[in-house]
Amino acid sequence: MNYNNAVFEKAFGTFDQLEASDLPEICFSGRSNVGKSSLINKVLGRKAIARVSTKPGKTVTVNFYRVDNIRLVDLPGYGYAKVAATERERWAELMEGYFNSGRNIKTVFQLVDMRHPATEFDISMLDFLYNADIPYTVILTKSDKLNKSQYNERMTKIEDELGKYANGVKIIPFSALSGSGTEEIRKIIEGFSV
Repeated sequence: MNYNNAVFEKAFGTFDQLEASDLPEICFSGRSNVGKSSLINKVLGRKAIARVSTKPGKTVTVNFYRVDNIRLVDLPGYGYAKVAATERERWAELMEGYFNSGRNIKTVFQLVDMRHPATEFDISMLDFLYNADIPYTVILTKSDKLNKSQYNERMTKIEDELGKYANGVKIIPFSALSGSGTEEIRKIIEGFSV
């Protein structure tokens, strides 16, 4: 797969705007400010194909990127408390519509901030993926923010914290700074390239 061919295609703010799914889709999901855009940029080998914001709650659309014959899908971040109730409703409708519309979703990279236990929103998303039988990988972002003993401690605790949602699921620590975990993520993506 040639990541140099990666292009931003389109962004959609409501379910009605979504176009038909004609290629395999690989999704990136996580709370606001967990590092989705940074991860996508690192995986694609670009500095700013996905816009990185210092303010949480900025990705409010479903963003599609095409690489050769697959699409990477950046889903809106969830769990940002300062978002209005109407915006949360729009987000819920968009996500429900996206996941329940028969799209060619191959897998979801569920991002969790490695520095902290998974949030209630993270667990809710994992519960949805688990019950919908959608394959997923847990990506532990911001691994570079921990020293070695903190890193080891979080790695030993994460499976217990995730409970049944970690059973048989690949868990990959990732750093946008050092790039650790990038090749593992790319291998998963390339496994769906047709």
